[in-house]
Amino acid sequence: MLLQRIESEVREEGSRRVRELEMLLKEEADARAREIIAMAVQRCAADVATETTVSVVPIPSDDMKGRIIGREGRNIRALENATGCDLIIDDTPDAVTLSGFDPVRREVARVALSKLILDGRIHPARIEEVVQKAKAEVEATIKAEGEQAAYEAGVAGLHPELIKLLGRLKYRFSYGQNMLAHSLEAAHLAGMIGAEIGANVEICKKAGLLHDIGKAVDHEVEGTHAQIGADIVKRFEKSPEVIKAIAGHHLESDWEVSTVEEFVVAAADAISGARPGARRESLDHYLKRLEALESVANSFDGVEKSFAIQAGREVRIMVKPDVVDDLGSFRLARDIVKKIEESLVYPGQIKVTVVRETRAVEYAK
Repeated sequence: MLLQRIESEVREEGSRRVRELEMLLKEEADARAREIIAMAVQRCAADVATETTVSVVPIPSDDMKGRIIGREGRNIRALENATGCDLIIDDTPDAVTLSGFDPVRREVARVALSKLILDGRIHPARIEEVVQKAKAEVEATIKAEGEQAAYEAGVAGLHPELIKLLGRLKYRFSYGQNMLAHSLEAAHLAGMIGAEIGANVEICKKAGLLHDIGKAVDHEVEGTHAQIGADIVKRFEKSPEVIKAIAGHHLESDWEVSTVEEFVVAAADAISGARPGARRESLDHYLKRLEALESVANSFDGVEKSFAIQAGREVRIMVKPDVVDDLGSFRLARDIVKKIEESLVYPGQIKVTVVRETRAVEYAK
């Protein structure tokens, strides 16, 4: 009996010590993680997004507008057909607007129109010739930008095709954020975080730089940009760690993380995309989106409070324990997800967490 009692007491004491150590380690790990991320973000200075889907070309005088349009609109039609962009000629003084969702085409149109205005000879045959020259010039710029990005990130030995695709990201934007600047920022952040935690810095940098390369061709190929990017890089890159980090950089729910580098790249991508000023969204629009998310959650019975966190990427819902049981909380999470998908427009994915907590409070008198 004595041995049993001592064994029971030792087990209780051991369990309590283990719990205390776990809590202490978790607190230290959280504090260290916050410190590493804060330091990496502070060291990486980046711009605020301001880009849109239009380009403005200055012209010397409003008389030039008539020459750009041409007799019965033949010049403007030739330019639109050759570049695939829309020319908007309105009352704006000394300016012509180019509109189009393909940023590379828009840049070709901008370069071609600038050359035509400087030259002064504007007719259909000349327009086609100048557009061809502008395409060659933009291709050279794309290559140079890709090489510059690889040099700045400190990633050597990239295949020329990967460098060309990387350069195309200079003209690609996501919510106003330039994709080449974002890739470069993610590479720097991944390298800094990887160095702090002892991961392979070369793999972190390379995967960080190439993680969004699928966005250079995603309108031409079926599938998610992460999978497209991994398939492209697989042809030229022999490192399986880099390919896996690119394929899983959004950490979907069914994705299994097998290396530290994968998680570092995903964290760097999330930090670069979610930092203040990274994406073009007004404060009013941002607040309305968070309020809409919370109102959807509050519309269900049994919900006590809801909080939109992580810039609207997660909503945490506190339920009344006497109204919603454990099984009911799982059903509620599914129902809220379904309603969010049906009624809201949002980038990426939103994590829904339902928290049910029972507290028993008594007082010893």
